[in-house]
Amino acid sequence: MRRRLYFVLPDVKSAQAIHDELLLAKVEERHIHVLARSDRDLGDLPEASLLQRSDLVHGAQLGAIVGAFAGVLLGSLAVMMGYIVSGLEVWSVGSITVGGALIGLFASTMVAVNIPNTRLKGFWAQIEQGRLLMMVDVPVEQVETLSKRVKQHHPEADVRDVDPTIPAFP
Repeated sequence: MRRRLYFVLPDVKSAQAIHDELLLAKVEERHIHVLARSDRDLGDLPEASLLQRSDLVHGAQLGAIVGAFAGVLLGSLAVMMGYIVSGLEVWSVGSITVGGALIGLFASTMVAVNIPNTRLKGFWAQIEQGRLLMMVDVPVEQVETLSKRVKQHHPEADVRDVDPTIPAFP
């Protein structure tokens, strides 16, 4: 089980120093994500992917649920109105439900890819001011140790928040 730590940093030099220290603390680079304005050059820092920057995961989940619900309603309505051949009702409603979930998943993902991540809402103002946001996914037992280490060695870092859980596909 992992938790996501958030650090707001003033510049790339500070982010690079913390990045190197996290690597020495045996945090894999694939668990470190840096988010900044698009005009900032991050150098060798691991840039946040589309999954961290956008609301893609939340949108996909919501779209699949709404699409499945709509599929159940449409399938049930088709059965009640007699549009489904007798004996195939369960299979038909199930197929329409899966189809609705897939269409909802696709449509909502196309929209959500352009929406900023709602989990990062409190950080967007600082990112727009030119600061960097470092997101680090660490095992639960390392949260306290790494937070203290960063606070102690890098007073310029604003240790902000710890997500109780991280998305399934960060």
